[in-house]
Amino acid sequence: MKKKVVLAYSGGLDTSFCCIYLTRDLGHEVHSVIVNTGGFSDEELKQVEERAFKMGVTSHHVVDETTNFYNTCVRYLIYGNVLKNNTYPLSVSAERVSQATAIANYAKEIGAEYVAHGSTGAGNDQVRFDMIFNILVPNVQILTPIRDLKLSREEEIEYLKKHGVEMNFEKAKYSINKGIWGTSVGGKETLTSNLGLPEDAWPTPVTSTETKHIELEFVKGELVSIDGAKYDHPAKAIQALQAIAQPYGIGRDIHVGDTIIGIKGRVGFEAAAPMIIIKAHNTLEKHVLTKWQLSWKEQLSSFYGNWLHEGQFHDPIMRNIEAFLDDTQANVTGKVFVELNPYRFQVTGIESAHDLMSNKFGSYGEMNNAWSGEDVKGFSKIFGNQVMIYHKVNG
Repeated sequence: MKKKVVLAYSGGLDTSFCCIYLTRDLGHEVHSVIVNTGGFSDEELKQVEERAFKMGVTSHHVVDETTNFYNTCVRYLIYGNVLKNNTYPLSVSAERVSQATAIANYAKEIGAEYVAHGSTGAGNDQVRFDMIFNILVPNVQILTPIRDLKLSREEEIEYLKKHGVEMNFEKAKYSINKGIWGTSVGGKETLTSNLGLPEDAWPTPVTSTETKHIELEFVKGELVSIDGAKYDHPAKAIQALQAIAQPYGIGRDIHVGDTIIGIKGRVGFEAAAPMIIIKAHNTLEKHVLTKWQLSWKEQLSSFYGNWLHEGQFHDPIMRNIEAFLDDTQANVTGKVFVELNPYRFQVTGIESAHDLMSNKFGSYGEMNNAWSGEDVKGFSKIFGNQVMIYHKVNG
């Protein structure tokens, strides 16, 4: 009797190989699942489904996690202004946690004996998927054909050609993962330390060249409107901003980081909306939060981003940090003004009823209304008193 396998499926090279291998070589009953975290259109999802059935799957299922992904994860990345190594907005790292959780839940739902994913043996995804499956479905066996067979992308392409699979193999030379919080791009260049990605490797061509000014409105840390147009959920606002800004080539970069398994890795990404939102949100926070709110936020957010990157979303410490981040956003409400240009953007200013830079209390470098020069003399003497004593005692 054939055994049920739930396969995390994207329609790309790796998961296409898994489909053929699991059905034809191992003789399993494969149930493919694509978890949409905001990166697929209805037409793209339809094409993925058609491809899955051509590969011989028994069933294909779409789980739309976009709203849930935002509610449980993305909003905390915004609240925390999280950029891994000050560069990467955790586009794929965050998605994988949401996708693995959804796959595990579906495996439970249909009573699958196996769960499979297309991770290689070199990256972070293998750990994220395996660990979350072990946490949520510990009795379900994990299959990882690409990792177990130690296949190169060239070997996968040859295998699929041999089995009569038709796809754009030139495009398949790049591994592309698309979601609401950015798109990652991996290929031969990212396996080196010196090569950049060619223009045609980026999923979105640069077609916008005119300077554009936009107004982003945040309410309690969440993006709710663009140029006065309101959205009924922040996920829709992110997608709308992405449509505006991505054609400028904004948010393209290559991230170099430490993988969970201890090696260095490089990945290209384009993330116009995430980069603009994080910068805009951070600028607004710098106006409305106090020095120590900002300081502790930075420390806890850094840990949150690193632990999420390593797949540890289900650790209860993450809920504790989320509660702190939620509380910090009470006054993060206002408008942020942004200028877009090809390959770059600039936050030009903010407006907020909670702005602590109010000129009622004085202007930096000019006149202050709340204290006198004598007050500052006394404060300066007291503020430096302990360090003055240290130098006197120790010469």
